[in-house]
Formats: sequence, C-alpha cells, structure tokens
Amino acid sequence: MILFHQFFDETSSTLTYLLADPITGDAVIIDPVSEHIGAYISFLQEQELQLGWVLDTHVHADHITGAAGLREYTGARSAVGAGCAVDCADRLLQDGDTIVFGNEVLRVIPTPGHTSNCVTFHWRDRLFTGDALLIGGCGRTDFQGGDAGLLYDSITERLFPLPDETLVYPGHDYKGARVSCIGQEKGSNPRLAGRSRQEFIQLMTHLNLPRPLMMDSALPANQRCGRTRNIEIHGT
Repeated sequence: MILFHQFFDETSSTLTYLLADPITGDAVIIDPVSEHIGAYISFLQEQELQLGWVLDTHVHADHITGAAGLREYTGARSAVGAGCAVDCADRLLQDGDTIVFGNEVLRVIPTPGHTSNCVTFHWRDRLFTGDALLIGGCGRTDFQGGDAGLLYDSITERLFPLPDETLVYPGHDYKGARVSCIGQEKGSNPRLAGRSRQEFIQLMTHLNLPRPLMMDSALPANQRCGRTRNIEIHGT
C-alpha cells in the first residue's frame, strides 16, 4: 500500500498531507505548517522515508509554511504555482506539470480564485485542493488577487468534471471533517450546489469575513518560502 498520513494544525485548522512510496521511501508533503516541522521530520525518520518535495497549494495568509525549514533539514525541493511571486521556490508549477516521487505521480491542476495562483494536486483517486474547494465550502476571494468568478470556474470546470468518487482532501476544515468527495460537494456544498456563476459571485461578495489574524506576518514570510530570521524545529 501507498503510505498516506494527514496532520492537523489546531491554531489555523490547516490540514497537511504526507504521501510516500513505501517501496522506494520517497515522499512529498503538501501544505506543511512551520510549527510542526519537528513532527514531520520525526515521522519521516520513524517510517524511514526521504522527503523529496515540499508543495504548497498557494501563498497562505493564516500560517507560515514549513517549506524553508524542511528544505534546510531534509534537502527536499519546494514547489508552488507559477506566478506566486515566490522566487525562492525550486520549481514553479504550470497546468499539467507532474511531481514524481518513487513510482508515484502527482498532477498539477491550476485552481485560481481564492488567490490568483492556487493549485490543486491530483494523485490517484484523490485531490488535495488547498483552499479552493473545502468540505461544504470554499476559500474566500476578497484578497491576494482573489476572484469569485474565477474560483467558480476553477471548481466547476476543473474539479467537478472528475468522477464523483474522487476524494477531496482540503487545506482546512473548521468542523472536524477530514475528507469528502466530488459527488458530495457537487450535490450538497452550500456555496456551490444549485448556484449559477452570478449567484456564487453575489454570495462571495457579501461574506464580510474578518482578516486572517496572521496575514501581515504570514504573507511576507511565505513569499520567502516560510523563512523567518531563525528557523526552529518544534515538536522533536
């Protein structure tokens, strides 16, 4: 079996995913949180895995990515969507690009709208959607180049056409859920199900959500791949 592990950060309700080929020991991690670098490294060591790639679905506003620390301590490379203004990343991902780890392959699907450069990662029967498509929701569209119409197009044209049984693993969940599927989101997501593009835009325009608490510190740090003055390993 392919190794798959889900981590959760209670402060930002961020879900982080580690995938690995148990035959070769090659691994990737998606949307790591800087405060949990030690836990990730401990898990890699316990499972005798080698981290090859650190992937971010977008430039986060609510937490600092663990990309810089994981690169420093494991030698892994980092990747984000093209156009994210993250010059420190080893690779800028385009539509249809692939990330290879061992005998496994992730495919890149651009899903802009929450921010202008969000990407979703498609692996086997599952999607890692970041903040584009959430369980019973979707990412906000009121900053970082967000565009509600573009998000609607990303979800309905790039994700919803996939088979209904395709699993959806989001970048956040605030209600204790951990996985959904395309069929469930098409049929019951309250922000999307039965709504026209214009109705979705109208809804998203009037959410009036508060600013993310860490936005002023997280955005500049994440444009440096999560590098702050001193990288510390927590949780070891």
